[in-house]
Amino acid sequence: MGRIIHLCGKSSAGKDTIYRELLRKEELGLCRIVLYTTRPRRDGEKEGREYFFTDEEGYRKLLAAGKIAEQREYHTVMGLWRYFTVDDGQIDLGHKDYLMIGTLDSYRSLCEYYGREKVLSVLIDLDDGERLQRALNRERKSEHPAYREMCRRFLADCEDFDEEKIEAAGIRRRFVNDDLSRCLEEIVSYITAEGKAE
Repeated sequence: MGRIIHLCGKSSAGKDTIYRELLRKEELGLCRIVLYTTRPRRDGEKEGREYFFTDEEGYRKLLAAGKIAEQREYHTVMGLWRYFTVDDGQIDLGHKDYLMIGTLDSYRSLCEYYGREKVLSVLIDLDDGERLQRALNRERKSEHPAYREMCRRFLADCEDFDEEKIEAAGIRRRFVNDDLSRCLEEIVSYITAEGKAE
């Protein structure tokens, strides 16, 4: 039986790095899910590689057709951006395991859409001070640092990943990413053990 391995956690906790490393592990055999977004395409991004790019009208058509498995929206300083998973044929839970990054809300929505037994949560955690330092270091390297947006995301995370919300989502296990190698080893063991438990 296939599953969706759902990575979530606050910004700058290392989700993207862990995502890439897990995809490289051939023994896990994880497939990517390409999300859809209404945000503008960035330089170097390719349709169907990072995202499928659409607009608000395209989003509403997919929603009306009942094709959206989960969705999230962000009120950024550049306007409303939506990210969503579409039941467009790329997910085959009868035969494959998939890996994606999402939010607590997207985890709950996927559980409702596909069934809780088909979605395994992997919550990445890190001390807030360390996260803020990582975010600042990354933003300083950018050609056009967006400190305001960085701060908005950081503060929004405190509300989005409130302990009560984590508990309400039914997430009992978290992985502290203060040592990448150890964190990855723990996650791989967890994914493997949960797969065998079924």
